[in-house]
Formats: sequence, structure tokens, C-alpha cells
Amino acid sequence: MPMNDEKERLRSAPLDGVWVKSSYSNGSSGDCVQLMPIDGGVAVGDSKAPGRTPQRYTRAQFATFLASVKAGAFQQ
Repeated sequence: MPMNDEKERLRSAPLDGVWVKSSYSNGSSGDCVQLMPIDGGVAVGDSKAPGRTPQRYTRAQFATFLASVKAGAFQQ
């Protein structure tokens, strides 16, 4: 699938699924990272800013991000 088609598919995918909160988010405060599977990828939202447009990533982009986190790329 050409890159432009993939980007358009992500942009046009409806956000009609169920948000899943990260197990590492603080469950009592509502300040949570949220994920939602969408057609072609995943949407990432922020529960403290529900009016903000969620970021959208392809499955490959999100898998690369998760692998980087697990490898310690963001540790200080």
C-alpha cells in the first residue's frame, strides 16, 4: 500500500472503539495514556486532554516505538 494511502486510512479511521488505559498510568487521577486500535494502526490519546486530537500511528510505527521503550531508549 502506498504511503499516502496508508496515511489517509489512518486519518480517516473512525475513533469509535474503546479506549484502553495504560497499566502504568495512575488509575486514581485520570491522567492516563489511552490506546485504541483503529483501521491500519493505533490511536494514542491523553485522558487529561480529551478534546485534543489523538495521535495516529501505523502498526509498524507503534511496534518500533514499543521496541525502543523496551530496549531502554528513553531512560535517562
